[in-house]
Amino acid sequence: MGAVTSTAPSPGSPDSSLLDLAPVIPVVIVHDVADAVPMARALVAGGLPAIEVTFRTPAAADAIRAIADEVPDAVVGAGTVLTQEQLETAVAAGSRFLVTPGWTDRLLGALDASGLPYLPGVSTTSEVVALLERGVEEMKFFPAEAAGGTAYLKALASPLPRARFCPTGGVNASNALGYLSLPNVGCVGGTWMLPPDALEAGDWARVESLAREAAALRR
Repeated sequence: MGAVTSTAPSPGSPDSSLLDLAPVIPVVIVHDVADAVPMARALVAGGLPAIEVTFRTPAAADAIRAIADEVPDAVVGAGTVLTQEQLETAVAAGSRFLVTPGWTDRLLGALDASGLPYLPGVSTTSEVVALLERGVEEMKFFPAEAAGGTAYLKALASPLPRARFCPTGGVNASNALGYLSLPNVGCVGGTWMLPPDALEAGDWARVESLAREAAALRR
């Protein structure tokens, strides 16, 4: 089996890995579909084209569809995918990548069969080794801070050099650069560029500004 990496089209490089599109993937919980397009436009304008819309609200599929249809520069994906039904809904809505908080053999099979790039969630060394055996080299590390944070990922770099991660869960503006400095981290996932008060007020200029600051995080 060849190595599976999470490649997703981007305006600049159609063969680039999902982990290399930007230093941060915004993790989005959409309650009102009307917010999806202006929010996505603000994130893309700020330099964060990969957007993970989580299946945590009934609005998720419609939000993905709206972003896919109306924000062509966005690379929109579905997160918190737990079942094949959710996966199929996400694909039908126009998702360009899939993210899970964990994985089972059944879910991994469905992810692979989808033909889309995906980031299966891991939090233990054994899970990482099991994915590497299956040819999967790019993963979500979740919940990052609770599972050991930068110290844990740093310890994995030497014995498991093929594995690359997108840490998510407790990652914020103050600790993101610590993760991004690690050789086995391609990007991080977070919500700090989407503060609840800005979303409630529809303050998309503030979202764009915070996205621009996040996009400027580099090794």
